[in-house]
Amino acid sequence: MPRPFLTARWTNLFLANYPVPPELLKPRLPPGLELDTLDGRCFVSLVAFQFLDTRVLGIAWPGHRHFAELNLRFYVRHQGHRGVVFVREFVPQRLTAWAARTLYNEPYQSAPLTGTIREDAATISAEYTLDWQGRRHSLAVTGEQPAVLPAESSTEHFFKEHAWGFGVTKRGQTLRYEVSHPVWQVYPVRDYRIDLEWAGVYGSEWAVLQKATPFSTVFAVGSAVSVYRGQPLL
Repeated sequence: MPRPFLTARWTNLFLANYPVPPELLKPRLPPGLELDTLDGRCFVSLVAFQFLDTRVLGIAWPGHRHFAELNLRFYVRHQGHRGVVFVREFVPQRLTAWAARTLYNEPYQSAPLTGTIREDAATISAEYTLDWQGRRHSLAVTGEQPAVLPAESSTEHFFKEHAWGFGVTKRGQTLRYEVSHPVWQVYPVRDYRIDLEWAGVYGSEWAVLQKATPFSTVFAVGSAVSVYRGQPLL
């Protein structure tokens, strides 16, 4: 295997999954890809998690090792391979967001973003807060311990397990990068809360989700992750 471009631990991942019309996603679909579906429906996932022990080419940059991320993503296929495409990704550091936008054309934005974890013998809770456009947005989830491993045929597996990420270069060429990690266990979700102004955070077209209830939620334990440098599709 080549040396990973980035290594980290992604932990306490909260995914809220919403069915959406294909017309909402097709303009954002990179060339050569098709939308992935579950039971004939397209989905987006609102994903909040902790990014820990981050290293780029083996180097840990002070102030950029531990942080929270919030992203909105949808699901795609390329020649049988399942992957994700990001609509927008929030991190708290300006430098991280700038580098991702400038060097890799990834849709990153910087904003105050925090993650808080509370845990006892029976439960674990995560709360993520984003300050954006003059408003505080938040996602919170409580799961039951111990964590369990869902079946490969489960909806949890569909949303949390992807080996590929896709983007578009500044020249309009589709880029594919590999994300490697063991299969994640999940905490059974006891309850959750989402307070987010969709149009304010992602654009007016996303207002259709303002009063929507997630089709499903997933609270994944996470693990160590290796991300390998992207390659243009031939």
